[in-house]
Amino acid sequence: MEYRQLGRSGLRVPALSFGTGTFGGKGPLFSAWGQSDSAEARRLIDICLEAGVTLFDTADVYSAGASEEILGQAIRGRRDEVLISTKTGLPMGDGPQDWGASRSRLIRAVDAALRRLATDRIDLLQLHAFDAATPTEEVMETLAALIASGKVRYAGVSNYPGWQLMKAQGLADRHGWPRLVAHQVYYSLIGRAYEADLMPLAADQGIGALVWSPLGWGRLTGKIGRDRPLPESSRLHETEQFAPPVAPEHLYRVIDALEVVAAETGKTLPQVAINWLLRRPTVSSVIIGARNEEQLRQNLGAVGWALTREQIAALDEASAVLPPYPHTPYRQQEGFARLAPALV
Repeated sequence: MEYRQLGRSGLRVPALSFGTGTFGGKGPLFSAWGQSDSAEARRLIDICLEAGVTLFDTADVYSAGASEEILGQAIRGRRDEVLISTKTGLPMGDGPQDWGASRSRLIRAVDAALRRLATDRIDLLQLHAFDAATPTEEVMETLAALIASGKVRYAGVSNYPGWQLMKAQGLADRHGWPRLVAHQVYYSLIGRAYEADLMPLAADQGIGALVWSPLGWGRLTGKIGRDRPLPESSRLHETEQFAPPVAPEHLYRVIDALEVVAAETGKTLPQVAINWLLRRPTVSSVIIGARNEEQLRQNLGAVGWALTREQIAALDEASAVLPPYPHTPYRQQEGFARLAPALV
């Protein structure tokens, strides 16, 4: 397993990390993702550790806390062998203090997560969504206090707008608070919007990307194609309403290119799609998920080999979309490579 620095921090993370959204299986969304209990979770974690995957990502909202509880049970006795990343900020109840990133909410959420995880520290705490109702100064000061207390080691965000992320970094610098070092983002061959603003920001500010849904919400597993309609057993029937949208023709164009590269390399479509992501600027770790051992072992096969320049170029071309204004005019200029050399 390759290990990388998480942004411009001292924390070293594996190129592949494991997402535990399949642990617990409570509620309409998470039950469709997976229903691993503590015994199955421990087996999956065993396989991860054997492969060098040491970072495990969860969130308080995953199965209403059950994911954190099962993860805590599964790593019992080997806490020092793993890194725990968890997220908070989305609603955990109907009360006024059950959502957001206020000082009260963050302190309560961290204490609750520590109890569920049965640990004394969170290696990486990420704000699950931007809370427009709470002043950014309050958020960053609270994160700094949690880090100073030892309950949290590093802080990051997830699904954040670029302007707010940059504002948070500026406040951290102004007050001498710890900077954000991670951004958990949606990024895939069929979802490259991250590249327009958030990737240049991450490169400039030293923020490592933790990629969620690298297979485009299950669309790049090889089960779907021009002549392969969505199988009846696919979880997309139940979860597509939550998925980032993609135009059918764009999806098929990417799948066509993936199939060519998969045939050339002898790898599966998911392995090729994940390997492409691992070559992208600012990506610190790609979060893989699995409902069973077979899926996990297949996804672990995405590392230990490399795509050729020609294969990367083919996938780039098939998945390319025009970036939104105001980026399009600059991307079409020959001099763009000199403006942003780290991103081309």
